[in-house]
Amino acid sequence: MDIQFWTFLIVGITFSIYIGIAIWSRAGSTSEFYVAGKGVHPLANGMATAADWMSAASFISMAGIIAFLGRDGSVYLMGWTGGYVLLALLLAPYLRKFGKFTVPDFVGDRYYSSTARMVAVACALFISFTYVAGQMRGVGIVFSRFLEVDINTGVVIGMIIVLIYAVLGGMKGITYTQVAQYCVLIFAYLVPVIYISIMMTNNPIPQLGFGGTVADGSGQYLLDKLDGLHIALGFDAYTSGVRPTLDVFFITMALMVGTAGLPHVIVRFFTVPRVKDARISAGYALILIVLLYATAPAVAVFAKTNLITTINEVPYDEMPEWVSNWEATGLISFTDKNEDGIIQFHADPDINEVHVDRDIIVLANPEIAGLPNWVVGLVAAGGLAAALSTAAGLLLVISTSVSRDLIKRTLKPDISEKHELLTARFAAAGAVIFAGYFGINPPGFVAQTIAFAFGLAAASFFPAILLGIFYKRMNMQGAVSGMIVGITFTAVYIVYFAMIRPDLNTAENWLFGISPEGIGTLGMLLNMAVSIVVSRFTAPPPQEIQELVEKIRIPREIEEAVK
Repeated sequence: MDIQFWTFLIVGITFSIYIGIAIWSRAGSTSEFYVAGKGVHPLANGMATAADWMSAASFISMAGIIAFLGRDGSVYLMGWTGGYVLLALLLAPYLRKFGKFTVPDFVGDRYYSSTARMVAVACALFISFTYVAGQMRGVGIVFSRFLEVDINTGVVIGMIIVLIYAVLGGMKGITYTQVAQYCVLIFAYLVPVIYISIMMTNNPIPQLGFGGTVADGSGQYLLDKLDGLHIALGFDAYTSGVRPTLDVFFITMALMVGTAGLPHVIVRFFTVPRVKDARISAGYALILIVLLYATAPAVAVFAKTNLITTINEVPYDEMPEWVSNWEATGLISFTDKNEDGIIQFHADPDINEVHVDRDIIVLANPEIAGLPNWVVGLVAAGGLAAALSTAAGLLLVISTSVSRDLIKRTLKPDISEKHELLTARFAAAGAVIFAGYFGINPPGFVAQTIAFAFGLAAASFFPAILLGIFYKRMNMQGAVSGMIVGITFTAVYIVYFAMIRPDLNTAENWLFGISPEGIGTLGMLLNMAVSIVVSRFTAPPPQEIQELVEKIRIPREIEEAVK
């Protein structure tokens, strides 16, 4: 049975499960739509959080970045894993004690201002749309290869699927769907890499295999082999790094603090019954996330080694079948510059005849290694699970920001629960269409697009949340000014280099040598500086707000208050 049969079978089964869960657990109230009625078990919430967190960037794109950037790609591993720890330990318990459904809800009440709420809503929408564009692009890439349609059609198919269970089920449906999606994506990620680790190194543990010796009996370490292949092709050694240290630091920090400001992750901690459960589910999620993140470097090394040895110096007419399959998507292409019929893979652009989109590395990995067709279909299902789980969470944030924070809390406080729920569903439907457009016309490859979202979150929400919890003197004027300055500076910088002048997107043209992926850290620092200065020179927040900030950090008192 061919790859397409297995893909249709496995993807069809998993999608049926997702939609069935959404119908079974459909939301019947605004509480169930927004926070699943606060009745999710910590383990289930941990699995849902892990699925929500491990997006298309984690599953599809991260190993591809590491494969092409080598050591420089470690910024994504350090930033995203470190960011989750920062969120789970520093912010999540306090936000849960505060008892608000959304980040704009927290900002609006903590800073006693509808203006602050509106600014937070605008930031949440901007961040979420940027992030969800990367997810929809990931969906399009998977469908384009395995269903043999173009990427744009793949995005439309993904829009329809996510629309069904996100709009119908709300947070309740999304939560239990994400539990199933976590099981699919982690199984799909680990099975092929264990297979390949055994084939290449005789070691079933990928983390040990990619640091061990190759299975040909030569005694050569796999990383030494890959370094040698890189150098022979004119690239820097795989284990070397060329990105400036300052930029590495800024990207890592932007990804870390951006994590702590991502609204779709924060809201997950409101779905459990107690503050204690929020901490427990954060611990479960961290363990479940590490299963994938600790494996990504091995996936990158195995895939890059196999890729080079498979296509370099091989006559085009003798290319394996997987190459023509991916050529049809446009994500891998060849140009025979010297017309000798033999493909040259080289660092020198005048010699190189190969273009490989880094987003295909994980998806093509089983085919490159010659694994059974059912494994290829499984990986397709895993990639879709990763992208759709995060897309659903983001779409819920968008719909909640519109229906609750904008309509209910600002424009029409007397709206009935029935109409509020209807508004949330319409907002989710509109968000799917808008996100689909940016999935078809993305500002970069999947992980880069998502890195931009993290930078925007770092520059806007993180200072407002952090200072709102730990700095009593922080007031409305400071928070609003800081968020506007931070997100405006960061967005302008990203848009300029990523969209307006991509020809200038090089280190010598960057401000202080900081790339668009890392500029969110500078935006965050500007936000914090403006927030603190403005707060010091304006009236302090009301006494009841200062007392509330004190109480947030007293576990027993607040926990009893929210029970």
